[in-house]
Amino acid sequence: MIIVLSPAKTLDYEFESNHDHSVPAFLSQSSKLINNLKSKEPKDIASLMGLSDKLATLNFDRYQSWSPAKKVAADSKPSMLVFKGDVYQGLQAEDLNNAEMKFAQKHIRILSGLYGILRPLDLMKPYRLEMGTKLQTSEGKNLYEFWGDKVQKNVLDELKNQKSDLLINLASKEYFTVLGKLPEDINVVTPTFKDYKNGNYKIISFYAKKARGLMARWIIKNKVTDFEDLTGFDLDGYRYSKAESTTTVPVFLRKS
Repeated sequence: MIIVLSPAKTLDYEFESNHDHSVPAFLSQSSKLINNLKSKEPKDIASLMGLSDKLATLNFDRYQSWSPAKKVAADSKPSMLVFKGDVYQGLQAEDLNNAEMKFAQKHIRILSGLYGILRPLDLMKPYRLEMGTKLQTSEGKNLYEFWGDKVQKNVLDELKNQKSDLLINLASKEYFTVLGKLPEDINVVTPTFKDYKNGNYKIISFYAKKARGLMARWIIKNKVTDFEDLTGFDLDGYRYSKAESTTTVPVFLRKS
């Protein structure tokens, strides 16, 4: 079983990590992207990514100082601990113990515009590069064309090694799209979270993102590897709805 998550824009490097670390699979490709981005001025970055001048300058500086990280440093720490934001508020990776982090390292994958795909303990430097960015490279007109089938092959190899066909999609459409068209024998399950508002259950972005992180945490804490067990998810008041669910889209409802 592999669980895929989206990254977050908010990063935090103000912590000490006592976990082991690993190195991202596609550092050479990341370096290619950085070399492309290093050639751009802050105004170009602002235009490309729709950023303020302040954020564009911050990321210009990040690109200029970026190098492939293979050792823990002040600006090079495990990805799942660095990412903050709605999903990671739910995940709360900072208080997982070593055994839980080991389980996460095997089963959790974070999709990334710059790194392609990250394991929880893969070292990551600060960056901003969303998967939907239309960055022209020698491989094509955007990051989907740049990554091609590399990320999909990585995930399929992981599943094969685990003798599993289960892929749990807790990522956004923007990021999940980088996996392309998956083989029909892969069981893709996309949990959906709805909250009650104005007389109806609906997807509310902030709550749905946090719920994806909550489910990832619940899977890690309970060492869940079977699809059937997902229906037991019950954190923060969510409950499985058999009536609203299908075999590929289990729906969880919350009436606060």
